[in-house]
Amino acid sequence: MAQAVRFHETGGPEVLQWETVEVGDPGANEVRIRHEAVGLNFADTYFRTGLYPAPLPAGMGVEAAGVVEAVGSGVTTIREGDRVTYTGSPLGAYSTERVMPAEHLISLPEQIGFDTAAAMTMRGLTTAYLLRRIWPLQAGDTVLLHAAAGGVGLIFCQWASLLGIRVIGTVSSERKAEVARAHGCDEVIVYTKEDVPQRVREITDGKGASVVFDSIGASTFATSLASVARRGLIVCFGTASGPIPPIDAMQLAVHGSVYVTRPALADYIADPAERAALAAELFSHVAAGDISIEINQRYELPDAQRAHRELEAGTSIGSSVFSL
Repeated sequence: MAQAVRFHETGGPEVLQWETVEVGDPGANEVRIRHEAVGLNFADTYFRTGLYPAPLPAGMGVEAAGVVEAVGSGVTTIREGDRVTYTGSPLGAYSTERVMPAEHLISLPEQIGFDTAAAMTMRGLTTAYLLRRIWPLQAGDTVLLHAAAGGVGLIFCQWASLLGIRVIGTVSSERKAEVARAHGCDEVIVYTKEDVPQRVREITDGKGASVVFDSIGASTFATSLASVARRGLIVCFGTASGPIPPIDAMQLAVHGSVYVTRPALADYIADPAERAALAAELFSHVAAGDISIEINQRYELPDAQRAHRELEAGTSIGSSVFSL
């Protein structure tokens, strides 16, 4: 038996329940994993509210790290005792132990702790595809990043600095501005006090940002559109404030023949070889100390309701994990 956070209906944090569950043995192409740490991601709230549909009742969470306790038939790439991490479906990461498909697991180097892995697997792989797959970014390019002090934001700023990419970041407070600067953000705009598009144009000598990385959605898309350079790209990779509004194609022309994409991490790690390559690059930077992973919020799994409330309140800085 194991303990897990589950939900039987969609809604607010109150729908999350701490329950005892049967785990069982792994079937063909499955493993049983004992979790050591579990990641808390904004995407978790999308499943809880029903924005991302899931058959009910359902487990919660898509990211965790731990040790493989048993393997089923047909599993050849993972062995009992292996240290692993993962991100992606199926739901159920908010648990002490679970059975899941072996194909989702990523081998975890000894140099990286379980807490660090749970705090960075989704955020780090997201950063990896944003910087290495979406657009042919080069040293000297200037990009705009919303939520620069968030979990993805802090990894992004550090990685972009390694690549020589200039980052203009937006944050909600002076405290978050200090954190973003300390992690390599070149220019920080406190959007509660400053006009973001105006400041972006000033910083870029009127050109705008080559690429805008927008994880906020509804409340920031107009700002992103007003801040991007001619023939630039807006990457809408999250919807923290709600889905982006319908796009008027003519407005893309008016703002300078702008491109827009709405990518999903799942499509960039679906191929095992590409996932391994992105993970290897991420792990090498973290193991070398070139990218630090900030865990600023720690919770126990039974406190999932509180964790979700605080996450949605926007008070979090860096990454959050559930420690087991």
